[in-house]
Formats: sequence, structure tokens, C-alpha cells
Amino acid sequence: MKDLSWFNKLMFFLNIVLTVSTFVAYVLPFLAPKLFPLLSVLTLFMPLFFILNGLFFLYWGLQFKKRMILSGLVLLMGITFINKFYKFSAKEYPENEKDFTVMSYNVRLLNVFRWLDRDNVPAQILTFINDKNPDILCIQEYSNSAHIDLKVYRHKYILMEGNQIKTAQAIFSKFPIINEGNIVFPNSNNNVVFADIKKGKDIIRVYNIHLQSIKISPDVTEIDENIDVINESKSLQLLHRISKAFKQQQQQAELIKEHKKACPYPIIICGDMNNSAFSYVYRNIKGKLKDSFEEAGKGFGATYKFRYYPARIDYIFADDKMRVKKFESFSDFDNSDHYPIMAKLSME
Repeated sequence: MKDLSWFNKLMFFLNIVLTVSTFVAYVLPFLAPKLFPLLSVLTLFMPLFFILNGLFFLYWGLQFKKRMILSGLVLLMGITFINKFYKFSAKEYPENEKDFTVMSYNVRLLNVFRWLDRDNVPAQILTFINDKNPDILCIQEYSNSAHIDLKVYRHKYILMEGNQIKTAQAIFSKFPIINEGNIVFPNSNNNVVFADIKKGKDIIRVYNIHLQSIKISPDVTEIDENIDVINESKSLQLLHRISKAFKQQQQQAELIKEHKKACPYPIIICGDMNNSAFSYVYRNIKGKLKDSFEEAGKGFGATYKFRYYPARIDYIFADDKMRVKKFESFSDFDNSDHYPIMAKLSME
């Protein structure tokens, strides 16, 4: 340390703090949020930790300082996490008669409360769905009030709940639905619906999930306010609310995990998880299923309109008996606080 200037001593201290925080974030996906609810918030910042460690690696490297090893080792340890954040390329597969497409989209009640100051949102969403023409469509926060016509789907399961505000989880399918049901979450307005869908000789179970929200608005105004030291109490309230939501998500994830254990069919899980791909919740719901973005995506795969970095909180997980041939996130389609995602799958 004697050979360092006061500025580099400060930078090295910050580097150590970042290293410890990153290592803790690496471990958290394996620990139940109810054990360390506040620490679990660190998983939301994993992409930022990667970037900052990379910058420290370059900073020390350009000065030929051996301290670059610190961030280098952290980046090396987390190399398996990189594909969850960014994919550099995607494989291309030939078309096959066994191919089918699945779309998942949180439509935010189809703008019935005019979060977007436009009248044409439902019509644009309908046009988009008809244009992409998925074989199976999973919608979170669906509303009948918008009166969109999805008659192309002969089979559907819609679970409408709520007292004053009616919101639904919906599964639309071009293939016959032979069984349907739902998973109730205790003390929550969120839930899961599922449908057993017969495609040719195969039966596939599709889960449409919507986990507890951490309730941060797309423009992150709360975080902007909380940057001010004066609003320290609001910052603590925000962290408490997020940690409480993570504990609820843990309970919800465990219910889903137990339910799918009893399923005799290949499984697809779609929906809005309201958590990152670095979380305990993600790890438990995904299990041995394939993350469509990791298998066939490209770029950041952003699914949520978040101001500061491309957040991926919506997923399509496919059974290991399936091949993921393509994954798309339509981040240029701005008609909800979420972006639609779609995967092309094929039975192996």
C-alpha cells in the first residue's frame, strides 16, 4: 500500500468493498431470502457489479498494478453468471414440423387506467400478437375491459380475480387444453395458472406465473428520490418493502416447485417473476429447465422498462426434453411497463 497514492488507496478500498459485495451476491442465489432478506437486494445489482469489477480490472491493468488480480478473480468466479445478463450470439436452427412458439407478456391491464396517455394501446397489442402469431400465449395482468379480440385462439383458460380491480392470468392456445387449474398464493393478489395442452401426440403443461411485485415504477422515481440523504427513511422503507416481497416470492417459488414435481408431462413456465436471473427465486423455479434467453437469446434480453439498466424479470423456461431454437425480447414495443418475449421450441 505504501507505493500507492492517496487516490489509489481510496480506489483500492472501494475495490475491496465491491469484491466483498460481489462475492456475497454470488452466494445469495443459494440462500433463502427469509434468512437474509436485506442482503438479497444485492442480487438486483449483479449486472452493475460485473461492470464495476470490469472497470476496476482495466483501471489497475492500465497502471500495471498487481491489484488487477482481485477484480480479475471475481470476474472469473462469476463467469457462469455472464450469460444470464448478456448473450453475445445465438445459434440458428432449421425449421421443423415439431416447432411451436410461446409468447409471454405482462400487458398491465391493457392500459385501462391510462398509464400511457394513448387510446390505441389495446389495438396495438392485438395487432402485435396477431403479427407474431404465437401458438401459445401467456398473458399476465389481463383485463376483459379492453375487449381485445383473440378469436384466433380456440382454446383458453382465464382466471379473473380481484374485488374492485379485476385482473387475470390467461393462457391462450391453438392446441386443445385438456386440463387446467391454478396455484393460490397466501396473502397475495398474485397467482399461477396452468394448462395441460395436447400438441399432436404430446401433452405439455404450461404454467403462467406472476410473482409478488417489488413495486418499483418503471421510471424509478422512488430510487431517484432516495439518492438524497434527506430521504434516508424512505430508502430504508424501500429496502424493507423489497426484502418483504422477496420473502413472499420465496414462499411462492416453493409452492410452484412442489406443484411441478407432481406433473407427469414436459413443462413450460412463462411469466413475470419480478426478480432477476441471479436470485434464489429464479434458481428454484427454473430448476433443471432451460432458460430460453440463455439457450437462444442475444444481447441483454431486457423485459422490463427500467431506467438505469436492462432488467430481465420475465422468462420462458422449457423442459429439457425440448430444444430452444429462438428467443426474442421485443424491447422496441412500448405498450406496457413490460416487453413481450417469445421463444420457438421443439420437442426433442
